Amino acid sequence: MQDGQLLFSPQADLGDPDTVWFERLLAETPWREESITVYGKTHKQPRLMAWYGDPSARYTYSGLTSVPLPWSDSLLTLKERVETISDARFNSVLLNLYRNERDSMGLHADDEPELGPEPTIASLSLGEERTLYFQHNRRGAAKNLNLKLPSGSLLLMRGATQANWKHGIRKLSRACGPRINLTFRWIYQ
Repeated sequence: MQDGQLLFSPQADLGDPDTVWFERLLAETPWREESITVYGKTHKQPRLMAWYGDPSARYTYSGLTSVPLPWSDSLLTLKERVETISDARFNSVLLNLYRNERDSMGLHADDEPELGPEPTIASLSLGEERTLYFQHNRRGAAKNLNLKLPSGSLLLMRGATQANWKHGIRKLSRACGPRINLTFRWIYQ
């Protein structure tokens, strides 16, 4: 990837099958629907979320400051597996539940100051396959990229990826089932 670094594993070793992890996290996570304000208008985000991590891992984006829930045993196990695979350390995880084809995530970069200048973001997908699309910040500087994320896949975004690219999940015109995405990251305080 020009001006960034992506590492992709279509099937990460999670210890248990990805379907087991999906059902476990779906049942044990206290999902919340958050609102954000964009250009003076408040909207419900088109997905459900939960924020976990070390007590110091407060995270602010889109005007929301999230105080982490304490790590669950399931999330600690997944964190350790992802850290081993990625050779990186994480102190927090954002879980997103895309309930169906209407849930999405607009183009954005994980470039908040508390993530540092070149953050490593580990994105674990469980459930329905969705496509993550990338668009370079300078139009025409590089071709857009679409990456299918099957259940059990792990994507690492490293280096200057967040500084140079935006990424998102589009709504779909066809019906699809739920997907859980876990984005592990390190929050600097």
